[in-house]
Order: sequence, then structure tokens, then C-alpha cells
Amino acid sequence: MIKNLFSYLPPDIRSAVQNINENYREKIIEIRLRVNQPLQIIGLDGDYFIDSHGQKTSKRNAYIVNREDVKKAVTILTDNSVYAVERQLAEGFITIPGGHRIGFTGQAVVESGEIRLIKNINCLNYRITREMIGVGNKVIKQIYDFKNRVYYNTMIVSPPLCGKTTLLRDIVRLISNGIKKYGIPGKKVGVVDERSEIGGAYNGIPGNRIGSRTDLLDNCPKAKGISLLVRSMSPEVIAVDEIGNEEDVIAIQEATNSGVSLIATAHGENLTTLKMRPAMARLMSKNFFDRFIILSRKRGIGTVEKIIDSTGKEVV
Repeated sequence: MIKNLFSYLPPDIRSAVQNINENYREKIIEIRLRVNQPLQIIGLDGDYFIDSHGQKTSKRNAYIVNREDVKKAVTILTDNSVYAVERQLAEGFITIPGGHRIGFTGQAVVESGEIRLIKNINCLNYRITREMIGVGNKVIKQIYDFKNRVYYNTMIVSPPLCGKTTLLRDIVRLISNGIKKYGIPGKKVGVVDERSEIGGAYNGIPGNRIGSRTDLLDNCPKAKGISLLVRSMSPEVIAVDEIGNEEDVIAIQEATNSGVSLIATAHGENLTTLKMRPAMARLMSKNFFDRFIILSRKRGIGTVEKIIDSTGKEVV
């Protein structure tokens, strides 16, 4: 998957990353480019710096990212047209084929209290997306109501870089295709993929395996996408990534009231921290979700700490 990313790196950094030892290269999670700072690689086993030959090294001897590197990267990522990706620039990230997301910081241009775009970019964070087929198998039975033959409304909760989206993607695939082993039929799934990380779409066509009964709504705000799917696609299940604001909550309530099952993710260490966010607290107080999957990195990315129901009882 990381090889798909190479062409979106500036030339000198592309060469360095391509020369990283393959065993390390395949474990890369993030590549961070900061102007006048060493080239940083974050892997499954921690972070390190590399030199121009892709060798691990000290901060002192590392490749120092320059402004020209960042300018070249932005030119590649925007295909020479900043206006074509203006909405993504305002959001602080660009998604490329394969679902890889490049976040960035710089000087925000604010109009009427809203960020219109970010210019003078000084940092780029290339986040690598990986499909992990089969990771959903460890939770799929716990989120299915065998008696009523429907999926429970489920929220996957974890801090960043713990595998929420990876797990969600595989759950979507399983729900869509069905699980013959357990006698669970495939269902129509609608995916609202605001950041193009679930389906990894390019020109609207999914690049990731998300199932044969899945309808993908790419690059669409979650709240509007949920309402659109309910109105026009008659989904049995809707999947969304990283919910959290008031608009999301209203759309989720409308969808669940329409009889659609919902599978969603949210940032949080646990349910206690999740409830500190007003919109999430309101959603949880109404018991819209029947299952909560709590993830961590304690035994590697995607560690399932526990699965609990709406009363707080652990589900096994």
C-alpha cells in the first residue's frame, strides 16, 4: 500500500523513503515533513529520523526538510490547481488514491470566523492507510442481533492511530457480503466517506474492498450524506467515520428513527472522555447506541480492549 504513496512525495524525500529497509518501510504509519526539521518516520514500533539514503540516523545527521520540498509536495498533491481542492485545503487535509490522507499546517486564511484555506504550508503529514482483511471477524458476532437478524447500532471508540477506520472498513465489508459461517446474510450498506478513508475512492470508485452490497458516498459531509442515503438508497446499515458535532448527532437520530442500523467511529480514550463532548454526551444519554467497541494500542494497533452494551455491561 505504501508504494502507492511514493509518487505524491517530493523527489528527494521520495528517494530517501524508497531506500528505507523494506521490513521498516512496510511498517510505516506516518511520514512527517516539517520545514527546517529532520525527516521523521513513524512506524508500528515507534518514530525515527532518516538520512537522504533512507538510513535510520540521529537528528543531527538526518535529512533536513526544506521549504522547496514542501512546495513541490503541495504542487504534486494539488495537481497544480489549489482551487480544485479548496474545500479539502480548508479542512486541513487532502486525500489521495488508496485512501491515504495528507494533513498539513500553515497560515490559516479566515473569513467570517471560518477557515477558507491554509496557505504558506510548513508541515505535511502523510498518513498511510492499510486494508486489514479479517480484523472485523473478532467483533462481528457481538454486534449482530441474531434474534431480530439486524445489526446493533455500534460505536467504535479509540484515540487516534488505534485502528478505528481499519476496523470499520472491514466490518462494512463483512456486513455487505454476509458471513456464511454464522448464517448472517449480506445487507445493503451505505457509507458516508467524508475523508475518502473508508473506501479509498478515486474519481468516486472505491479502491478498497468494502463489499458487494455497499453504496459509497465519497467526499460528502457526514450529516448531509446520512440524510441523503436514508432518502434515496434504502440502506439497511449506514457506516460513518469520526462523528462528533451537533449536525452529525441530529442526522444519526433521524437515521436510527428510520430503522437503519448505524456503525460509527469516534475519538476518545473511553466512554468517560467521550461524554465530555456535549454533542456526544447528548447522543449517548438517549441510548442510540447498543454496542461500544473500545480500542487501544496496548497489544498493537487495533487491540480490542472490550465490547460493552448501552448499560455498561461487557459483551463476550
